[in-house]
Amino acid sequence: MAKSNITSPQKTNDHLDKEKEAEFPLCSFNFKWMAVSAVIIIVGFLLMLGGSSTTEFNPDIFSARRIVVGPTLAFIGFVAMGVSIIVRPKGKKD
Repeated sequence: MAKSNITSPQKTNDHLDKEKEAEFPLCSFNFKWMAVSAVIIIVGFLLMLGGSSTTEFNPDIFSARRIVVGPTLAFIGFVAMGVSIIVRPKGKKD
């Protein structure tokens, strides 16, 4: 009877071991900055909230907080989110 050329399952799964941390495309630094960016975006949207002017005119809909500060903060958060995904920490090599 000829010997089978099949190896044990233990040896065939060696290449399926957990990836090393250096092989991940993003590290904890990126995830922390993504979380900070998400908070900035949420704060920007919260600053844009307010009452509507359906029954009578409400001049608060034209406040600087709602039309300047909130959208600017949300935009900065979206830019920061993109940068936090793209930036590679200094100690991380290809």
